[in-house]
Amino acid sequence: MIGPVWNLLVYCAYLLAAGAAIALALWLATGRQAKGIAGRATAAALLVNAAWAVAVATAGEASLAARTILACTNLAWIWMLYRLFGHDERDKHLGPIRPVVFALAFVELLQFAMIAASVRYQALAGADVLIARFALTLRLLFCVGGLVLVHNLYAGASQQAREALRWPAAALGGVWLYDLNVYTIAYLGAGTPALLWQLRAGILLLAVALLAVGTLRSKSDLRFRPSRSFAFQSFSLLLIGAYLVVMVVVAQGLSYLGTGYANVLQTGFVLLASALALTVLPSKRLRGWLRVTVAKNLFQHRYDYRAEWLRFTDTIGRAGPEAPPLPERAVQAVADITDSPAGLLLTPREEGGLALAARWQWTGIDVPARALDMSGARYFEQSQFILDLDDTRKGRTQTVPASATPAWLTEDARAWAMIPLLHYERLVGLVVLARPLAARRLDWEDFDLLRVVGRQLASYLAEASSQDALGEAQRFDEFNRRMAFVMHDIKNLASQLSLLAKNAEKHAEKPEFRADMILTLRNSTDKLTGLLARLNRYGAHSGRAKGLVDLSKVMRRVARQFRTNASVSLVEQEHICATGDAEALEQALVHLVQNGIEAGGATGQVVLTTSIDGGHALIEIADTGAGMSPEFIRTRLFKPFHSSKPGGFGIGAFEARELVRGMGGTIDVESREALGTRFLIRLPLAEMAAIRTRNPEKTSEIA
Repeated sequence: MIGPVWNLLVYCAYLLAAGAAIALALWLATGRQAKGIAGRATAAALLVNAAWAVAVATAGEASLAARTILACTNLAWIWMLYRLFGHDERDKHLGPIRPVVFALAFVELLQFAMIAASVRYQALAGADVLIARFALTLRLLFCVGGLVLVHNLYAGASQQAREALRWPAAALGGVWLYDLNVYTIAYLGAGTPALLWQLRAGILLLAVALLAVGTLRSKSDLRFRPSRSFAFQSFSLLLIGAYLVVMVVVAQGLSYLGTGYANVLQTGFVLLASALALTVLPSKRLRGWLRVTVAKNLFQHRYDYRAEWLRFTDTIGRAGPEAPPLPERAVQAVADITDSPAGLLLTPREEGGLALAARWQWTGIDVPARALDMSGARYFEQSQFILDLDDTRKGRTQTVPASATPAWLTEDARAWAMIPLLHYERLVGLVVLARPLAARRLDWEDFDLLRVVGRQLASYLAEASSQDALGEAQRFDEFNRRMAFVMHDIKNLASQLSLLAKNAEKHAEKPEFRADMILTLRNSTDKLTGLLARLNRYGAHSGRAKGLVDLSKVMRRVARQFRTNASVSLVEQEHICATGDAEALEQALVHLVQNGIEAGGATGQVVLTTSIDGGHALIEIADTGAGMSPEFIRTRLFKPFHSSKPGGFGIGAFEARELVRGMGGTIDVESREALGTRFLIRLPLAEMAAIRTRNPEKTSEIA
């Protein structure tokens, strides 16, 4: 008695589900609700499902009509889902959605081929089992893809749109989730359980009820706004799901070969596919390509500006003793935007042009002391142009001068982009980015975002530079006040000692004592006077007249002062005569040689050489010490009061630079950590100075 009653209940449930679906479909198709979210597509899907319910109630779920209409119901559901995505024509901006929808539709269309094959080969032994297995595999693939799309539909919508989307999303998710469980049990077992299939009428009734509740609520605009991380994860899961389904299909196909090697082929394929997955899926290049592809096709804008701004402020605002210095953080902040693995920061030199200020994860590139000359820096300052170096290499940037793209950059294949940092239309830095793993051509959105970030970074760097200058001025003021008192006291002491010496000459009774006292006092007076002269020497050479300097004699005098130190060696060169001040040059060289000796330690070497470089005399002081970082050279080397020695004023390198500048020369530094340092002093040649004096109007041409 239970069997007929149950069958009657199932029959009534299918007819009830069909009637409810037809009623809701007619209401959606004829009323103003048809203008709502996928109204007509929902009505069409309900009508097809009603036809399927009638076919099952009258002919049974295994009938040809029921199986054919079931495939049509899934196609109708997927069309409804696509229209939910495409509300207000937003599907035009959802590139990856359409291929997935079309792929799922194609998978479902293959069910018609399976139905035709089952009819054609129903008399062939074993054919029905093979066809049923492939049909179930296709059903599983369709359900997995449909659930992924439903998840993206709801989770990627705005908070307001979710109020309207939750009901159709719940209806579709319920139908496909139930089907996924039914088909999984059928695939693992011997066939579809009759009870589970009969209960599907209740699932259809539930879906109709959820759609009815959703249409009765007020509608909101559908705005598809998934987060970047969610989209990447969903797309990755979809690829993994497709990969697993392909593995199952191929493995099952190999198992039906019917040969003695079927198991061997099946096992070999699984091992090969697993090895391929373990090799390819962890690849950074693949993840980078996936991120670029999804961001380019799934979103209207490539960047999530809120997330980028939060990451930017977190990188720049990082503090603490373990945090990298601001120049390195500035490079990292720009590199994170474009997924660049490394970068450089070039900042203005006082002599003109740009020099390396910081590296971020890019130690392999060799940057010269003058990384960019004055004309190249002026181009970026005036044009504010963000340069894609690949365009330069391919000849697509005809208006960019060669000075803006030096050879050391264009010859390095990793160099990718150059971003100027401008503060009040003044260039305060230039960021050079390394090529990301998934390289692409920069477009207008990259330029807009990088230009805004560049201006923000420029303000931070300018503020930091102002703070350093203010601190330096305060330390100078303190030093000057202290030295004023010291010099006053020394002057008084020198005067007293001088007077004492004069009195001793007149009143000392013992000649021996008098002579010894006079000699001692005079020596003390000479020392104090020499100390005063040295204290007053800072900046004094800039106003002294310049003369001819024989560099060979100066270099030999400097080497003679360190003759007891075997680490200092002089390479004899040809006779070179420059313009300057021999005493000031000697003092500057002594400072630099002493620094090289201290940097090299017991095993270090310091080599002095002279040569001619164009219209200048070139003096090189090279050591094999520990070297210096770009950040130290930029912020501390030539800054006074930064001493690594206890009690030192830290004005040696500063004084050397000022002495060289006072002679009309320049001083450059090239250093690599753990390799050594080379100071380059350039002074005008005596011949060039004479030419400038005779022909002042041609000075610029000669230079």
